[in-house]
Amino acid sequence: MHRSIVVALLCSFGCALNVSAQTIQINRDNKTVAVSATDEASMTADIAAVSIGFDVFGPDSEHAYADGARLSHSIMEALHKAGIKDDEISSSEQSLERTTNFDDKDSEAFRAAHQFKFQQAWEVSVPPAAVAGVIRVAVAAGANKSGSIDWRLSDRKALQARAAANALVKARAIATNMADGLHVRLGALIYASNQTPNTNIFFMRKGQNTELNTSSATVAVVEEAPPLEIRPQTIREEATVYAVFAIE
Repeated sequence: MHRSIVVALLCSFGCALNVSAQTIQINRDNKTVAVSATDEASMTADIAAVSIGFDVFGPDSEHAYADGARLSHSIMEALHKAGIKDDEISSSEQSLERTTNFDDKDSEAFRAAHQFKFQQAWEVSVPPAAVAGVIRVAVAAGANKSGSIDWRLSDRKALQARAAANALVKARAIATNMADGLHVRLGALIYASNQTPNTNIFFMRKGQNTELNTSSATVAVVEEAPPLEIRPQTIREEATVYAVFAIE
């Protein structure tokens, strides 16, 4: 009787389910139970994309560009000496523009010296353990707008697969409970589909934005100062699966 109830309930939704181009027949000869479940998986980030950059001002575009070019070469040379390779550095921003947002309290001399702003930034991808050293070297070379970090995984697909596997285990547990409640036995998995690929969620930790922004193009770094305490974030991937199991 219980089996008849299950079949009747499933048949009430139609003669067939069309999921991701695959048709699953639902009838008295093919008794199934369909479950949707969501779960997640998490890993600690193993790549840190660190923003390294600077702002420099000048009385005209030529002076601002010239000072910016010298500072740009100085920062790049310092990164290379620290062991950072070219394939770990990529340009993310560079611009030269007239300054328009002066404060009413700014003196005429200050305005005259800050007519143009040149800014440049790079993204440096290194292991988490190297982040503090990269920021320190860059700041010592004059990078006065540096420190924000984009935490990443070298194998994001593996985390996505783990989240989907966890969701499938959860789906089977739910289906088993349903079958037990109806006094039937859960059979083999017939079909499974990951319904939500490319769902990226980050756990943010308080104080992770370590961006340093000063008004001067050159920043003095005290040699005795300890390195910044930086810890990698945990990256979470969520997946929802649709699973169809046979019932016996």
